[in-house]
Amino acid sequence: MVADTGGPAPIRRDSPVSQVARRLLDEVTAGGHRAGSRLPSERRLAESLGVGRSAIREAIAVLEVLGLVEVRVGSGTYVRGTISDLLPQAIDWGLMLGERHTRDLVETRLHLEAVTARLAAQRATDDDVARLRARLDRMRETAEAVAEFTEADVDFHLEVARIAGNTVLRDILHSVRALLRVWIQRAVGADGDTAATLAEHVAVFEAIELRDPDRAATAMGTHMKSASARLERSLSTGA
Repeated sequence: MVADTGGPAPIRRDSPVSQVARRLLDEVTAGGHRAGSRLPSERRLAESLGVGRSAIREAIAVLEVLGLVEVRVGSGTYVRGTISDLLPQAIDWGLMLGERHTRDLVETRLHLEAVTARLAAQRATDDDVARLRARLDRMRETAEAVAEFTEADVDFHLEVARIAGNTVLRDILHSVRALLRVWIQRAVGADGDTAATLAEHVAVFEAIELRDPDRAATAMGTHMKSASARLERSLSTGA
């Protein structure tokens, strides 16, 4: 099992979180852990794989999105049942199978986010705008801390999706975004500056505040294209 000291060789410290998730995925789907069993603690997994606890935490979050594990607050992480049924789902997502799949997810998100922003501009109430402004303010407050800024970024987009009022779009975007969270943080960290990302979100907010659907879709499209370019730079440099 992965937590044994005599287990697999440690992962290279410069490898992405996706490789940690792949190792855990292999353990779960190969029968290393029974359905319903509890995974070793973050500390034990980190020691076994030779990575930081934050990498373990992010990898587990990815597996939770895929439905392979369940995180119970105060109890631990448990393998979900019917792993053989869930494995095709993991393969379909193409998670952690290379940069091509990451870029495909980014491309898909670009178009979905633009549609969502358009709907949000059409349907936003004054209360919705106030909540979205609060998410934007949180991004400003955390601009110097990449991890916190990334979470604030995610919260902003989740709020736009909620305002849009389309449950299917909201659920799809939530899944794609969760799978990409580690890559978003990687791209922002590699860029070394949150100013451009923040300015792009301001443009989206202002368009929604004005209830201008065309402007909102354009602003979101511009933001997603810029975010994609930052991710491409991160992937090409191996940052």
